[in-house]
Amino acid sequence: MNCPDLFPATERYRPALSEAHASLTQEVTAMDERGRRSSIAIPAERPLTVYVDKREIVTLMTLGGAPEALTLGYLRNQRLVRSLEDIVSIQVDWAVDAVAVVTRHGIADVEERTAKKVVTTGCGQGSVFGGLMDEVDRITLPQDARLPQSVVYRIVELIRTQQSVYKQAGSVHGCALFSHQGELLYFVEDVGRHNAVDAIAGLMWLDGVEGGDKVFYTTGRLTSEMVIKGAQMGIPFLLSRSGTTQMGHMVAQQVGMSLLARCSGKHFLLLAGHERLVYEPDLLEALNAPFHSPRPA
Repeated sequence: MNCPDLFPATERYRPALSEAHASLTQEVTAMDERGRRSSIAIPAERPLTVYVDKREIVTLMTLGGAPEALTLGYLRNQRLVRSLEDIVSIQVDWAVDAVAVVTRHGIADVEERTAKKVVTTGCGQGSVFGGLMDEVDRITLPQDARLPQSVVYRIVELIRTQQSVYKQAGSVHGCALFSHQGELLYFVEDVGRHNAVDAIAGLMWLDGVEGGDKVFYTTGRLTSEMVIKGAQMGIPFLLSRSGTTQMGHMVAQQVGMSLLARCSGKHFLLLAGHERLVYEPDLLEALNAPFHSPRPA
């Protein structure tokens, strides 16, 4: 997980956070098709029950790499907490698989706001409180944001070479936040892509990072949940090595988000927000040109 120190800590409020650590992988014994035994690493998966002011809100199944940021981002993306200053503390205790959140003034109408849920297509049974769907019409993304084609390729290459739990053990999703120049700001993995995006949302909130000139990358499908969360974070560009769903595409068009799917090597499919991508006509020709080493003098 990358965490840029973009602003001096004294200039922003931060709630009291635990620094809970958990193993991200576990060794298990496997037998192959010939009956040969070997030890392999598999991703950890553990429940994290979120309590806000002693009220149980949800249980998240998570890798456990960034539990405090995940909790904060979940509360933010569900619009249960509107201001970082409303959070007094977030304390994770893996001994009981729970996180205790203390707010300054409580959550108004919490019973009503958490009663209606939509089960999403996110891995790990993501859920979105139903009222969020009503907020989509009010989301606007910056119209003047632009992304050069060369930066798309830079992002794809950086993700390809990023050290990750996936390369070691597989079975996880990764999400990353990039600057508009292709600089990696955050990288988070989890058993569900919705958890990884929530963790990045939490990190952005803690560090005071705005999304208007950022690019979000996910290894998972571009579902409606992913598009809505990206839009809530104010991010105009959403990239994936996977595809999209009909509703993900519809919501992207509705909020004016640029959606790039099937990003692999030099290939991508721009499905929405076409006006924001800056094509570089000579770029592919230059990248595909054969390399000739200089002849010795």
